[in-house]
Amino acid sequence: MKYHSDMIYLFWIFFLNSLHVLTIHALFRFQTCWSNLQTIHQALHVQFILQSPCHILLPVYSIQCLFLSRHFPSNITLCMFSNQDFVPLYQDFENFYTRNLYMRIRDNWNRPICSVPGPQFDLMERVTDDYNWTFRFTGRIIKNVINMGSYNYLGFAETDPNALKTVTKELQKYGTGICSTRQEMGTLDKHVELENLVAKFLGVEDAMVFGMGFATNSMNIPALVGKGCLILSDELNHTSLVLGARLSGATIRIFKHNNMQSLEKLLRDAIIYGQPRSRRAWRKIIILVEGIYSMEGSIVRLPEIVSLKRKYKAYLYLDEAHSIGAVGATGRGVVEYFGMNPDDVDVLMGTFTKSFGAAGGYIAGKKGLVDFLRTHSHSAVYATSMCPPVAEQIIRAMKCLMGLDGTTQGLQRVRQLGKNTRYFRRRLHEMGFIIYGNDDSPVVPLLLYMPGKIGAFARRMLEKNIGVVVVGFPATPITESRARFCVSAAHTREMLDTVSTDVLRKPELMCSNCRSVFPCPYVHSVFLHVS
Repeated sequence: MKYHSDMIYLFWIFFLNSLHVLTIHALFRFQTCWSNLQTIHQALHVQFILQSPCHILLPVYSIQCLFLSRHFPSNITLCMFSNQDFVPLYQDFENFYTRNLYMRIRDNWNRPICSVPGPQFDLMERVTDDYNWTFRFTGRIIKNVINMGSYNYLGFAETDPNALKTVTKELQKYGTGICSTRQEMGTLDKHVELENLVAKFLGVEDAMVFGMGFATNSMNIPALVGKGCLILSDELNHTSLVLGARLSGATIRIFKHNNMQSLEKLLRDAIIYGQPRSRRAWRKIIILVEGIYSMEGSIVRLPEIVSLKRKYKAYLYLDEAHSIGAVGATGRGVVEYFGMNPDDVDVLMGTFTKSFGAAGGYIAGKKGLVDFLRTHSHSAVYATSMCPPVAEQIIRAMKCLMGLDGTTQGLQRVRQLGKNTRYFRRRLHEMGFIIYGNDDSPVVPLLLYMPGKIGAFARRMLEKNIGVVVVGFPATPITESRARFCVSAAHTREMLDTVSTDVLRKPELMCSNCRSVFPCPYVHSVFLHVS
């Protein structure tokens, strides 16, 4: 019987592999019949399906792997065995994904650097002897790696002698930390100065700063909404927004990314039907959106959202973590980018971790809103205050943007970032690569599609002394894996040419199925995602 079972097992392996090969052959022959439709289909973001057989091969390969997995002991990892008295720590899909995909490309994340994260940095080389389960350092330093992964949009993270002088002075005066909350003994004159400066920079009545950007969302949203309130959240919102919404206890509804028809339908239904059981009117309806979406590079359709907000008497919470400092004529975010009034947005949120080269975040708006958060926000009541040297770095960078330092350096940085962004996007587009996002967004996602490619792509880039961030499932759909380039004002034209030309000119090694033979006219992802 065992011999008979083994023969059946080998027969199924042979059959599935033969089916795999025949499918590849048939699809590549089918590919040639659609060459005249490539331009149209690429513009609709389905060109990849016609150009590559990967979307169809993935189910075949998954079926094969699932069939073979039945002939091996279940729920076994490298160092954990299932216990009959306990629920398994890993489920079947988690076992499959973690062991067969993530562990093979794990070396592309958590890479330690040992220098200032400017336009270039030094990287500590590491290797693995057990297939990425553990790593060891070789002692070698990889010098002058082009940094395309940091959010250093305006270049303020670089070492500046003037910045070091002012920050060191504050360090000598205040020390390294406050060791107290804002409500107790943790409010310094630097915090008050920074909050007044943020309010002036944004053109609002008041502002409040926090020591952590992630907590600015996750700890303040629960203070603004609660039970009996309705949150309408974009499907691609950041995890901090998602966590804050879940912690609030409010009802959450999701609308399609940048899709105004989907948002208006939810608003209309909320007004007509009210709360699910009681049918009472919602206490409050708030819309959560981002200025620039960090995984897509798309810019929010702010004028249309503001119009809907006014029409249905809702509130608007705008997360400008990636957009503040990066877009707008003077770096004041998407509100300035669209030429709108800051009063059109009820809650303005942003972080200092990107464009300002520091840490923390802010909430800005009407004085009544900020005064309410000073006594009700978990981040204000329980979290330790922002460190004085960090506050001084933000003040210095913001004064530079506003021209209060007596120079035009801040405005030049904003303009240089815009030039670098448009140049880099145009170069990738001319080479035929499929990229997402608005052409003014410094977040440039390059589609690799299949998760198995992101490991090879990142390793090849590092071989060329280029550091990039690659993103896959669960941060993106499993067939929309991508490399995310972050453009900085500190990048030189030579650095951008090195990335776009010297490395990406060999797509057959990294992303042969991720570009078109005939580049299509560039279209804003703001409109491509409306479906």
